[in-house]
Amino acid sequence: PPVRRRVPLPARVRARPAGRPGARRAVVGLLTGCVQHAFFSHVAAATARVLALEGCDVLVPRGQGCCGALPLQTGRRAQAERLARRTVATFARAGVDVVVTDVAGCGSTMKGYASLLAGDRRWSGAAARLAERVRDVTEVLAELGPVAPRHPLPLTVAYHDACHLAYGQGVTRQPRDLLAAIPSLRLVEVPESGTCCGAAGLYSVLRPEPAGQLGDRKAKAILSTGADLVVAGDPGCRQQIEAALGRAGASIPVRHIVELLDASLRAPV
Repeated sequence: PPVRRRVPLPARVRARPAGRPGARRAVVGLLTGCVQHAFFSHVAAATARVLALEGCDVLVPRGQGCCGALPLQTGRRAQAERLARRTVATFARAGVDVVVTDVAGCGSTMKGYASLLAGDRRWSGAAARLAERVRDVTEVLAELGPVAPRHPLPLTVAYHDACHLAYGQGVTRQPRDLLAAIPSLRLVEVPESGTCCGAAGLYSVLRPEPAGQLGDRKAKAILSTGADLVVAGDPGCRQQIEAALGRAGASIPVRHIVELLDASLRAPV
């Protein structure tokens, strides 16, 4: 897809919880990443707004980039280790309680930094400490619990389990709970929800034919739900599902969960 206009983020987004001005519940660091930053920077902006409305100071460290997920998935371990070291150093300097990502593949990789850098005497300890503090945005929001009021979103929403989130991190309940808590939103399950959409990191680029078949199967399952909108927690899944739905002649939008939460928190529908 074409690169969209990038939405800039300040170095710090201050907590502004509804009904509790100035009350800060956590200080979190936000990974902006590479694919998300290039194609869906508005998602990171929505993540920062939602976290701020729920009482978090959000720090966006400068100098970050790829966390190492894509080279690791293609067997370029040395490059992945180098990028992991940079990410560890960046967030160690930031002094945050939690490192938040809104990309399933990034979260899965960063939670595995202890293993990735286990053989590096200089970095193994710092990598393990950072890995313990990495959370998907849905985990953070579920752990904190809501303080900001939700406004209704009268939509039927299908939730897609990104493999790197469901299998790589074991995060399946939190996104569903957050969606179900939005007034007037009806959450529906996608048949064969555990089946990969075909994105699988760079699999859709390296093996487009079988990846496309998986995408078409996922699109068919989504269409069977009658959903108005699809939620996916990874930009690779989003692009893959959008393409498959397009081939099926469907115009169902695909969004990240924070985009819906952001809409529900900021403006009545």
